[in-house]
Amino acid sequence: MIAPRCLHLALAPLPAVFLLAALAILDHGLVYLLVATLAGQGFFLFFFRDPHRAMETDLVSPADGTVVEVGQRRLSIFMNLWNVHVNRVPLAGTIRSMQHLSGEHCPAFGDVSRNERLTTVIETDQGEVSIAQIAGVFARRIVPYVEAGQRVEKGQRLGIIRFGSRVEVRAPPGIIWTVSRGDKVRAGQSIGLLG
Repeated sequence: MIAPRCLHLALAPLPAVFLLAALAILDHGLVYLLVATLAGQGFFLFFFRDPHRAMETDLVSPADGTVVEVGQRRLSIFMNLWNVHVNRVPLAGTIRSMQHLSGEHCPAFGDVSRNERLTTVIETDQGEVSIAQIAGVFARRIVPYVEAGQRVEKGQRLGIIRFGSRVEVRAPPGIIWTVSRGDKVRAGQSIGLLG
C-alpha cells in the first residue's frame, strides 16, 4: 500500500519510464537510461510504502528506525531512506495541539534543534505524549494525517515525513524505556512501560 497523499509522488517517474520504453525501441542505446529510470521508479514505490503494523502493548514506537537518544522522558528515532516514513500514534488519546515550526534542514542524525518540525501533543489516559516529526536534509515536507481536537487510536497513522528524518517522543512521567540507544525499532513495537 502507498502512503496516503503520496501516490502522485510514488508514481512521479512513471511517465519517463513509458517515454523511454517507447524511445528505446527506436534507439537501443537508451536501454541503460530506461533501466536507471525503472530503478528510480522502484525506489519511489519502496520509499512511499505503508505496510500494515500490529500494535504491541504500552507505549509503542511511532516510527521505524534507529534509537539515537534516550533521556528521562524523551526518546529520538532516526529514520534513514530505507525505513518506512509513515509515523503512527504511540498511545490512544485526543490531539490537544499541533504546532509547525519552520527551520533548517540539517542532518537528522545530528543536532536537530533548529530543524523544521511538527509537534503533536496528545492527551492520553496515562498523561501527555508529544511527538515531534523533524525534517532532515532531504525532507522538505511533513504531511499530517490528523488534526487538533481529533480522537486518535494507538497505531493510527499520524503523518509522513518525506525523505529522511527523525521522530522524538516525549512520554508521561514514570515512563520506563525498554529500548536503548542503537536499537532498531519498528512502528507499533513496544518501547516503554507506563506506571
